[in-house]
Amino acid sequence: MLSRRMQRRFVRHHLVIALATGLALIGAYALVSSKNPVFRWSMATGYVGLGLLALTLVTGPLNVLRRLPNPVSTDLRRDLGIWAGILAIAHFLVGWQVHMKHRYLYWLREVKETGDIRPRTDLFGFANFTGLAAVLVTMLLLALSNDYLLRKLGSRRWKQLQRWNYALFALTLAHSVAYQVVEKRKLPFVAVLALLSVAAALVQCAGYARRSRRRQTAMEALTERESAA
Repeated sequence: MLSRRMQRRFVRHHLVIALATGLALIGAYALVSSKNPVFRWSMATGYVGLGLLALTLVTGPLNVLRRLPNPVSTDLRRDLGIWAGILAIAHFLVGWQVHMKHRYLYWLREVKETGDIRPRTDLFGFANFTGLAAVLVTMLLLALSNDYLLRKLGSRRWKQLQRWNYALFALTLAHSVAYQVVEKRKLPFVAVLALLSVAAALVQCAGYARRSRRRQTAMEALTERESAA
């Protein structure tokens, strides 16, 4: 039996996020011009997943900017992260099927002169290795997304591990930018990537600046009180 808190999360967060994600996936799929449905789903899961990841990064800074409480973990941020993780893994699995007969080409290449199989060192290989690393980080973050580990690890240690979210965003961005170049993506896709990335970065910077000013003000007030005493 689900607790009342979990019931509220399911209704207010997961159902809403699932509906919005489903609609976004259908819309993104429709916008991708290709005869290959696997490629279209790969694009849809990639871009919608990136959007959800960006939302997880701006939730905390927006609380700071709005002068709202910003605890170590919130249900909304965690639930958005769960759905972002699901989309990231789905993108990896679906994207891996685009070259059904030659999946090893994502990470390996054959040297024509010798016939040896070696890791790819070109931009295509870079894009796929960063994507693989992003999926591994995603799995770590999904494993952390529960109350049990938050209590077990303690808020400080849990938060340190959860900050791998920033590494995930960096890896996802590197993966995405590399594919823009490799696939010579059209301007609308480049624009969406740029918009999501810049928006997330700006909100993060604004939130950090607000926190820094708040801490500085608190330190100055403490210094004044100590001087007066």
